[in-house]
Amino acid sequence: MFGRLQPPNGKKPSQSTEAAVIDIRNITKTYFMGEVTLQVLRGISLKIKRGEFVSIMGPSGSGKSTLMNILGALDQPTSGEYFLDGVDVSQMSESELARVRNRKIGFVFQNFNLLRRTEALRQVELPLIYAGVPNRAKRARAALEAVGLGQRLDHLPSELSGGQQQRVAIARALVTEPSVILADEPTGNLDSRSGTEVMQIFQRLNREKQITTVFVTHDPWIARHTNRVIMLRDGKVVADQRVKQPLIAGEAERPSEAEELQGIFEATYYGGKKEEYT
Repeated sequence: MFGRLQPPNGKKPSQSTEAAVIDIRNITKTYFMGEVTLQVLRGISLKIKRGEFVSIMGPSGSGKSTLMNILGALDQPTSGEYFLDGVDVSQMSESELARVRNRKIGFVFQNFNLLRRTEALRQVELPLIYAGVPNRAKRARAALEAVGLGQRLDHLPSELSGGQQQRVAIARALVTEPSVILADEPTGNLDSRSGTEVMQIFQRLNREKQITTVFVTHDPWIARHTNRVIMLRDGKVVADQRVKQPLIAGEAERPSEAEELQGIFEATYYGGKKEEYT
């Protein structure tokens, strides 16, 4: 719909960059607080190809939130390169980053981030208004229908359940036809039934529309529903593995948290090469 973003200064991406929606190369992030220096990301490199469904996990302080902000063009790395859909966005200006966020990235947050006094249809139209896109109501309606809310177009957030509010947020993320959807703990504020329904939507959109989706989550059960898990520790990638048999939302009963933690860490966190953990 919007076409490819043009590389700044005529810089063309390499052929290898074209193969990935997300391609970050030796990314670092350091915060300077007076005399204190805090290095959060320590040289992360990874690629996420079009149509992948990926989870990023790690303990508190591992750098996953910082990485999420960089992937979402909400922050810039201290060093390294970040190619999004073939364009290096790591050195873009604030106005250029805002354009990238509006046209290339769909966000879904744990707290929904909906406007309290705005109807669902209008909520989903907002990104299109900012981008100056025509036929906004038609596209917003189609996005809401895609998440099962075709009968809730004129409802306010207060008139919707938590799961329905998150569906509105997903529709808002979808409506610009972004290159990637970034979801930060998208089921974290939902009951188990609503969380399952939301996960079913993400899986269906990924399967049927090949929408590249990246979850940032602390929940191993959620990660087991994706196709690939990337584990961070101390600002580095310590494991990056495929999920052999991704769970299908709604078809498996959730085990105890202790059992699931043990399983995911044995399969992924401790499943790499020995030298990764020395």
